[in-house]
Amino acid sequence: MTHKNLSDYKRKYDVARHHAWAGSVLLAVLLAIRIFLETTDIIIIDWLFFILGFILVIYTLVAVFFTYKYRSGLSAEQKNVVEVQIKSDKLEKEKIKLQKKKAKAEAKKDKKSSKK
Repeated sequence: MTHKNLSDYKRKYDVARHHAWAGSVLLAVLLAIRIFLETTDIIIIDWLFFILGFILVIYTLVAVFFTYKYRSGLSAEQKNVVEVQIKSDKLEKEKIKLQKKKAKAEAKKDKKSSKK
């Protein structure tokens, strides 16, 4: 897969993961509301809670399916970390070269000033 495709999969994975979490939280809230209504002896419309719960379960399962489908996008982040490490190594080498050049220039100045 190309890097662009992996990045797209990572974005889709993040969206699907967000929806999976949201679906599970909404399902928990629906259950909590139903339990609170039962404890207060308020008349509950069972079929309404059943339909809403069924819709939320399907919504969550579809989102979980898409997280598994796009999980290959997670490797895109790992490749970026390697690239950053390589770039930081190059920067360190360049800093060392600059320090050596500065040291040589100072040594030349000291040598010239000592001759005078």
